[in-house]
Amino acid sequence: MTYDGRFRIGCEGIIHILIEPVFLSDELLKVFEQQLNNRQPFQINSWFSYEVGEYQNAGSVLVINGKKYALHPTFNLEKTNGLECFSQKFEPLFQLFIFGAEHDAVQLCQAARLLGWEVTVVASPDESKTCDYFPGAGSLITPSFNNIDTSAIDEQTAVVLMTHSFNKDVQYLMALKETNPAYIGLLGSISRRERVLSMLLEYCPEISIEFLEQIHGPAGLNIGAVGAAEISVSILAEILSVIRSQNPVSLSEKSGSVFG
Repeated sequence: MTYDGRFRIGCEGIIHILIEPVFLSDELLKVFEQQLNNRQPFQINSWFSYEVGEYQNAGSVLVINGKKYALHPTFNLEKTNGLECFSQKFEPLFQLFIFGAEHDAVQLCQAARLLGWEVTVVASPDESKTCDYFPGAGSLITPSFNNIDTSAIDEQTAVVLMTHSFNKDVQYLMALKETNPAYIGLLGSISRRERVLSMLLEYCPEISIEFLEQIHGPAGLNIGAVGAAEISVSILAEILSVIRSQNPVSLSEKSGSVFG
């Protein structure tokens, strides 16, 4: 079916919608869950027609590690001649690691969850808070500095250090020095950032320049943010601009498509 967006949502253009029956086998469910847990990408290929109507040979195929799984057992790839194919690759769910358990971490956690991100709060072992203190957080972990597991931090991950402790920030950066996340943000002033990096270099003189250069400090965009809630918006805006390779400008000054 088609939907003219100008009539209801104010956007120009026609939306083409494929409605199909779906059957998920036990094998597909197991493989798909494993793919999500391993933070690996997958792809969906959908065959459709721009003409409104019913098509017995329309349908979708899920591609996981090169293997194809039809979303309905009657779908036959060999009978898709004459149909259009829309392909979309899905990367692992973007995640945010918040190092720190103060009140501003709560605000950042809530705001990030509204973006659909998976949020993990990392606190020092002496913290008495539980995960319930951080609405939107998927988990709260309290490892010692020497036992932080960084294996889950990948290129679909943002890291924000907001411990309000100079020494803790240095120790967390030491633990993160071999990672390559999409974004690293350090809360605090420029002078504080320089002190943190200076001590980091003192303890880890072999640390790579590439790691140091990806640290955004002070974290956030200059939007005149005041208070923890607004600062969280500023930080998330900077993360989005980095992972989308955008130079933030007012939309009134942007030519072409408004979004994207």
